Amino acid sequence: NMAAPSAPRPPRPRKEPQPLVIPRSAAEEQRLRLERLMRNPDKTVPIPEKLNEWAPRPPPEFVRDVMGSSAGAGSGEFHVYRHLRRREYQRQDFMDAMAEKQRLDEEFQKKLERNKMIAEEQTAKRRRKRQKLKEKKLQAKKNKLEQKKQEK
Repeated sequence: NMAAPSAPRPPRPRKEPQPLVIPRSAAEEQRLRLERLMRNPDKTVPIPEKLNEWAPRPPPEFVRDVMGSSAGAGSGEFHVYRHLRRREYQRQDFMDAMAEKQRLDEEFQKKLERNKMIAEEQTAKRRRKRQKLKEKKLQAKKNKLEQKKQEK
């Protein structure tokens, strides 16, 4: 499998060392990142996908090791109970947070709808006003033509 051991491998092309630059602002950091990307334009840029939000594990369908009702639980039982309790509280907090998020989303949608309605009403009102002015102008023009005809 080994080729001629005496043939030396050609040296790898060395990367020129980049000077260490500490960005002083967000804009400078952005500029440095762009420069780094533009140094090698053929290389593909990894675009991370949106991470799906964390969700608690669903409660088990069937609980095998149920604590007995008899006295004298072992020293390890407390920790089992503690973990179960923590997981349940986490699940409830998560459900509350999701309900709150849903409520805020609905409120936001209602607000958008309301703003859209108000904008539509304003537009319609202004349209009617423009129409009225247009009709008035046309009427004035007609009247003027009538007066000229009568004068002749």
